[in-house]
Amino acid sequence: FNLCFEVFAEVKAIVHDPILEVARGALDKKSRKAGFKAIKENLLATLLEKHDEEWMEAHESEAKEIFNKLQKEIIREMVLSEGIRLDGRKFDEVRPIWCEVGYLPSAHGSAIFNRGETQALTSLTLGTKSDNMMVDKALGSYYDDFIMHYNFPAFSVGETKPMRGPGRREVGHANLAGRSIRQVMPKDLPYTIRLVTDVLESNGSSSMATVCASTMALMDGGIQIKAPVSGIAMGMIADGERVAILSDILGDEDALGDMDFKVTGTRNGITGCQMDIKINGLPYEKLTAALDQARVGREHILDEMAKEIAEPRPDLKPHAPRIVQVEIDKSFIGAVIGPGGKVVQELQKETNTVINIEEVDDKGIVSIASQNKEDIDKAVAAINRIAFTPKIGDEYDAVVKTVMPYGVFVDFRGKSGLLHVSEMSWSRVENVEDHFKEGDHVRVKLIDIDDRTGKLRLSRKALLPRPEGVSEGRGGHRRGGGGGRRGGDRRGGGGRDRRR
Repeated sequence: FNLCFEVFAEVKAIVHDPILEVARGALDKKSRKAGFKAIKENLLATLLEKHDEEWMEAHESEAKEIFNKLQKEIIREMVLSEGIRLDGRKFDEVRPIWCEVGYLPSAHGSAIFNRGETQALTSLTLGTKSDNMMVDKALGSYYDDFIMHYNFPAFSVGETKPMRGPGRREVGHANLAGRSIRQVMPKDLPYTIRLVTDVLESNGSSSMATVCASTMALMDGGIQIKAPVSGIAMGMIADGERVAILSDILGDEDALGDMDFKVTGTRNGITGCQMDIKINGLPYEKLTAALDQARVGREHILDEMAKEIAEPRPDLKPHAPRIVQVEIDKSFIGAVIGPGGKVVQELQKETNTVINIEEVDDKGIVSIASQNKEDIDKAVAAINRIAFTPKIGDEYDAVVKTVMPYGVFVDFRGKSGLLHVSEMSWSRVENVEDHFKEGDHVRVKLIDIDDRTGKLRLSRKALLPRPEGVSEGRGGHRRGGGGGRRGGDRRGGGGRDRRR
């Protein structure tokens, strides 16, 4: 114990003032790191000069551990007693910010966000429903149309290491940023959204920089989010009754502090938060103080972001895919897809589009994507032909397919209906074959759809001017009242009308 105390006292005497000098220097991350490294090297050299190699071999690791503890304690005491931080800021001060949108001209949206020595570059990609990400969980799987990826390469902190798959940090930070952005995404968006953030430099709060850069990339891409979102990481150093709440913490402040409290939100409220705490509990008064200070910081960051882009652009980028959605009856989904997907695949090939079909609330939603408006229009027209549903009151150009004594069957837009003899003209039609033959073109109006059979009842008479003196209840329309009977009974019904 005495030996440990002696080593502690000796190390403290050597490093205390140099550590405090570097901590008070308001240095950048690289210079501060180099300063502390030089102090540690000088400590070891001084101890080696004072003692022999055998002593150093026995106590070198102990001296290094004491140095690390002293460094932490000295900096914490400086913050609490002097009210200054490692980079010279006040407790509630946010580092300088600059940002730019459209940084990657080929992306569907992009933004770079720089706060102090933390920099994040986000790119937006718009895809179709076929680009949805499958999420496979223990209790089941589902498809997600909002994808957030966060990359933290080693060079962002001046290191080198193999580039492998995402680790716990990447997954966790992407989850926090994604949860924060989801709250402001528009509903019924036909696109699959993928946001990829690459952290180019990191000195604390890279996940919050991801939130800011992602918000700006979405607005740059013309996605009509409800409101911009910013994020800030709050820290705390506590020693008994003395407490310092820090806004926009550095990496070093995260390491030596007692709390890392990330808060994201709009001007109207919080959209996400996450807290890592190293002490036993947090008083309610300190939590509310941290939230109030975070709100002020978030609003300041939103103001800085608004200098570059304040609201979403009115339209997508010219090179972004356009998606048009067509609503069809559920019963036509199979017809649009075709056997084995043959119809939709041929349609995609012919129109150079990407077509996705899904069933929503007993309706079929067909999403058609392409960068060319003419291609989309061709695909929409083809879908409408396949899934055409006639509506009462609409007019159509039809072709006579079959001539019968009681009328003609006509085809229009893939549908077939009966033009009854009583609906051909305002005057009496004695012989249908005298008026129509197969292949004739005729314009008709849909006047009724049988609720039970779905048969279409068409009228040519409804499109002809009504002769003077002929009422709605006279002429061919009344003679058609016997349409449910056979042969001459139908015309006989018309005779009884005249006798009345």
